[in-house]
Amino acid sequence: MPTPVIEKTVGDLTVVGYSLAGEETTVALPELNVCFDAGRAPREIIPIDTLCVTHGHMDHAAGIPYYLSQRSFIGTAPGTVVIHRQLVPHVETLMACWGRIEGHASPGRIIGVTDGDETPLRRNVVLRAFTVRHGAYALGFSVIERRHKLKSEYADRSGPQLVELKKQGIAIENTVEVPLVAYVGDTADGPHFDLDHVRNARLLIMECTFFDSDHVVRARAGKHIHVRDLRGILPRLRNPHILLTHVTRRTDIRAAKRILQNHVEPVDHERITFLMDRPPRKRDRTPGENGA
Repeated sequence: MPTPVIEKTVGDLTVVGYSLAGEETTVALPELNVCFDAGRAPREIIPIDTLCVTHGHMDHAAGIPYYLSQRSFIGTAPGTVVIHRQLVPHVETLMACWGRIEGHASPGRIIGVTDGDETPLRRNVVLRAFTVRHGAYALGFSVIERRHKLKSEYADRSGPQLVELKKQGIAIENTVEVPLVAYVGDTADGPHFDLDHVRNARLLIMECTFFDSDHVVRARAGKHIHVRDLRGILPRLRNPHILLTHVTRRTDIRAAKRILQNHVEPVDHERITFLMDRPPRKRDRTPGENGA
């Protein structure tokens, strides 16, 4: 059965994805041409050119071979998979194994990164990896736009004057980083939430796996976030939009929403959205309804 992905608008970005703890997680942002985690590679992520995989757990990484294979099948350019550098040899072995099974290798570029490494996405936009707390070789990713801003001391100069200053080798601009999206993947609370490119991103996509009061031990053991942890995390964040993912199936999404209200301040509640909060289905009209 195909993955029943959800599409919603958060801020000024479209988010397409699906996320249930232990089953499947994949979150794509088509406008930025980037996808975080592979899940089981639903068809909606295949056109995305860059796939960032946060860690090697099956529910986040199983779709890597299918993603690369399907891009080859439909005749599009080979995809790029960005993953922790220590996992690159294992992914390459996996792809070689599938190549032997299928009788041909699926082309693709596997880029290994670690904390602080950057990968270009397009002109003036980079992907920055950062370490999170979820066992070995777990990463988060931020999409950052670099903008060039004229230094204030040159604001009154004319165009030709600015050109002349550049010819003289004088730096007339400052580079300003604008974090667009941060994705922390599976993680417990940690210093990564205090990184400027994480806490200031326009959209922060973060897990909140457990909500029930008797699941705190589970959260700590698996290095996941419990709703109680949000009281210590949210005041540190400046993100105008926060998207919660990875809720366990043990907690109904409606119950999770009610519990969340009791654990966060109203100002924080207003900026939080659940990825898996589907809009209510439209009720089919019955004969005779509305005069029909």
